[in-house]
Amino acid sequence: MNLMISETLMQHTTAATHADVAVDILFHATGECALGRVLVARSVDGVCAILIGADHDELEADLAGRFPRATLVANEAVVHDDLAKVIRFVDNPAVGLHLTLDMRGTPLHRRVWEKLRAIPVGRTVTYTELARWISPLTSARVVAGACAANPIALAIPCHRVVRSDGDLAGYRWGIERKRELIRKEAMA
Repeated sequence: MNLMISETLMQHTTAATHADVAVDILFHATGECALGRVLVARSVDGVCAILIGADHDELEADLAGRFPRATLVANEAVVHDDLAKVIRFVDNPAVGLHLTLDMRGTPLHRRVWEKLRAIPVGRTVTYTELARWISPLTSARVVAGACAANPIALAIPCHRVVRSDGDLAGYRWGIERKRELIRKEAMA
């Protein structure tokens, strides 16, 4: 039995290799939360996108733009639990957001994102502090670039990074959302 599965897997892998085609299927669904509409997408490896916005179609277009080679399948049943966790986190940040993630980015982006995930709820750090945690040679600008490239809002908490003077810097999903997230987390 194992031999047959292995042979079948090898045939599909070999066919994909020969055709230079990687099949990447992302299941997604949208819901409503205190920040507006939220889209959660997952691959077989985990959540690869959490996008926040006001419009369902805009969120789907953003997902398609971020994953142009993936086959996107709207399927709430597959992402239901992940979507529920995200909505629960927005309402009550103290519960934390524990998801298996499929972080897709450069090695440097993933390194920054792992450090971001270590920032506890209710705490903020500056871009410069975070850069120092990465490496003495990393700049605040590099950290800002990794934050801008982050497709997994909330689970990779870029909203917890502020300017050196404490002011809020840009946030892909809007400064008002960032302000509200920081406020809610401070009360958690």
